[in-house]
Amino acid sequence: MSPTPGYPTGVRPLALVTGPTSGLGHVFAERLARRGYDMVLVARDEGRLKTVADELATTYGVTCEVLVADLVDRDQLKPVEDRVADLEHPVDLLVNNAGFGLKRKFLQNTVEQEQAHLDVLVTAPMRLTHAALRQMTQRHSGGIINVSSVAGTQPRGSYSAAKAYLNRFGEWAAHEYAPDGVHIMTVLPGFTRTEFHARMEVGRNAVPSRLWLDADRVVDEALADFDAGKRVSIPSKRYKVIATASKHLPVRLLQRFQSLGRR
Repeated sequence: MSPTPGYPTGVRPLALVTGPTSGLGHVFAERLARRGYDMVLVARDEGRLKTVADELATTYGVTCEVLVADLVDRDQLKPVEDRVADLEHPVDLLVNNAGFGLKRKFLQNTVEQEQAHLDVLVTAPMRLTHAALRQMTQRHSGGIINVSSVAGTQPRGSYSAAKAYLNRFGEWAAHEYAPDGVHIMTVLPGFTRTEFHARMEVGRNAVPSRLWLDADRVVDEALADFDAGKRVSIPSKRYKVIATASKHLPVRLLQRFQSLGRR
């Protein structure tokens, strides 16, 4: 395997990916292993996690470390933070990908369900970014990719609110820490063919076919944008248009589309 550009021969960069057992996270892990990154994989399903690690190690000859953790649980999140902050064996690229959605509307969920939702979508990436920046700013090197959503540009309930936080947080952090040698990018995908929507029981017919994207395309465009030094990646022209329009359309008009994907 040829060395990864920017690293000496025999030295491989290290990437940590949350939620790598399916969907966008799995594609990110596969693409980065293909590029020659050693991997730290974080998920709560130990069996699936080890299967993915074995596949990547066998296929690409990289080292895959696994951390079994439910990011809702602060005690389980702490070892992941410690691993990201480790200066002796530093993570070069952090991909905050783990997430889930709630099918029902806000008051139809328990407050505990909403809290767990917030913990995974906001608290975990915030804490892991904080941990990563501690060592990356000291080394004047590193990258962070936060997987957010175009939904964060629209008023679509607590999921959109959480993603709006991630969008603005990433926008600020990208400018704040660029002088320290850290490249931070936020990815805003739209509806993507993954287990994410299947778990929410969102059928393909609940969303117009032209709005569905393939996970491979989303990740490939995101990594190309990251390589190009971009701070925001919105895969596909159609979602670039939607994200831009969402900044200017009245809230009342945007709220008419809240039911999209709920059938």
